[in-house]
Order: sequence, then structure tokens, then C-alpha cells
Amino acid sequence: MELRQLEYFIAVAEEGGFTRAAERERVAQPGISAQVRRLERELGQVLFDRSGRVVRLTQAGEALLPYARAAVGAVADARVAVDAVAGLLRGRVRVGMLTATPAGDLVRLLAGFHAAHPGVEVSLREDTSDRLVAGILAGAVDLAWVSVAGEVPAGIESVVLTEQPLVGVVAAGDPLAGRASVRVAGLRDRVLGCLPTGTGLRAALEGACAAAGFAPRVGFEASAPDVVVSLAAHGMGVAIVPAAVAEAHRGEIAVVRLTHPVPVGRVVLAWRSGDALSPAARALVNLVRDGLPG
Repeated sequence: MELRQLEYFIAVAEEGGFTRAAERERVAQPGISAQVRRLERELGQVLFDRSGRVVRLTQAGEALLPYARAAVGAVADARVAVDAVAGLLRGRVRVGMLTATPAGDLVRLLAGFHAAHPGVEVSLREDTSDRLVAGILAGAVDLAWVSVAGEVPAGIESVVLTEQPLVGVVAAGDPLAGRASVRVAGLRDRVLGCLPTGTGLRAALEGACAAAGFAPRVGFEASAPDVVVSLAAHGMGVAIVPAAVAEAHRGEIAVVRLTHPVPVGRVVLAWRSGDALSPAARALVNLVRDGLPG
């Protein structure tokens, strides 16, 4: 039984397929398939049910997974311990980011981290908040920038990066354009635009509408808030976006404050609770914390 076989086994289990596991491990898919089959032959058990579109663990695979993770983790810890003697920080950090995360800010942060710790490999995955949180809990992502509407899910630790109210954005000729504010209930019969399901901003909008006694009528959506604003500016309806996004488009659109309740969106850096973070991932969390005001 080889360490590489266990690493590939874990990757297939966490990614739900051989192709995505190969992309994650940066190897050819046939290579991963071959190594997993060798592992199965050595153990005398089939580890994956390959009959469906999503590869699933068999009962034998479920039994092996925690031990495989422990073995791979022990080797990683041994390497860290040896590197610590030499004052080095090595390893890999798997980072998740929202589709709408400002790319420039994240690039500068990761570039600074790489300059301080050149021995750490950083991989980046872009997805919705819900999927990134699921990846953290499953062990496929070490830490991620995610948007949340309320409390973070159980099993997740986080630090708040930004917090701001959501506002309505409309075209200059819209009936709401001349108003400073509107109750959320006043949007009951309006076509709304927002980010897709699975994002924190969408959850914040749905939560505010539920509190006002109705389900939002979402008629247009996009993964980038600026696109949602542009659609509203062309008369598609009322875009619901963070206040800072709306302010960046002042002059093109009219901004209306939302009240009763005021929906709030937060972006947090999230990771799994407990001692799940590697020293390299912990160093990145500390770098982010050090850069926060106050």
C-alpha cells in the first residue's frame, strides 16, 4: 500500500469522481484509476461503486476513508515537524473563493503569502458559498471566502471580512427611483434580480422576504453583482446587491434603501472547526486576520 494510492483514493472520495480527482491532483485520469484499482486488488475489496454518474464509496471504502486520511495526515505532520526544525513552512493550502470575490484583492493577498512562504503550494477553487462550505466540511477545501446571511453552519469557524446592507437598484425611470427607501414588503409584486441560489446574498434576500411574508419573485440572476446591476439599469426590475456595489454605479442607476427588515450580507473567511487546519493553512488565516482593521 503506497501513500500516493491513499491520496488518490481520498481525492476520488471527496470529489465524487475520477476526473475531478485527477484535476485536483494534477495528474492524468487513467493514472488515478490505475492506482485505485491496485489499491483495491491489494485490499481484496472494491472501494468505489462506479455504476452511477457520481462515484460513491462502497462499505469497504467508507471503512478505509478515515484511516487513509489519518495516514496521509500523519505523513504531512511528520514533514511539517522536520521542516519546523529548519524554520521552513511547506505543504498545500486549498483555497475556495466566491465567484464575485474581488480578484485583485485576493491575488495580492495570495501573492504576499507566497512571497512569505514560497514552499507552500496554493490551489484555488471558485464556487458558490453553499458548495464551498460543503467542501470545507468534507475536507476538500481548507478555507474559503464565503458569503453568509446569518450564522455560519455548524462545524465551521470564521472571521468576518466585510458586512454591509443590501439595497435595491433600479433604472432612472422606475417608480422607486425617486424614493429614499422602501419596505421589503413593497417588493412583493416586483421582479427582482440577485445572485444565484447557493450564495449568501440570495439567502439574505430570501430571508428578508420570508420575514415580510412572501417569497421573492426572482426574474433575473447572475453570478457577478455588476451584471445584475446592469440588467436593472436597463429596466429588467429591481436588483438586490450590496450597498458598496450599488455605490460604484452611482449616476447610472437609482439606489433605494431596504427596510423592515434590513437584509445584510457578510463575507467571511471560513474553515472547519477543531484542529483541522494544517500549519500552512493556519498561516494564511493569520495573514488575513492581521490585515483586518482594528
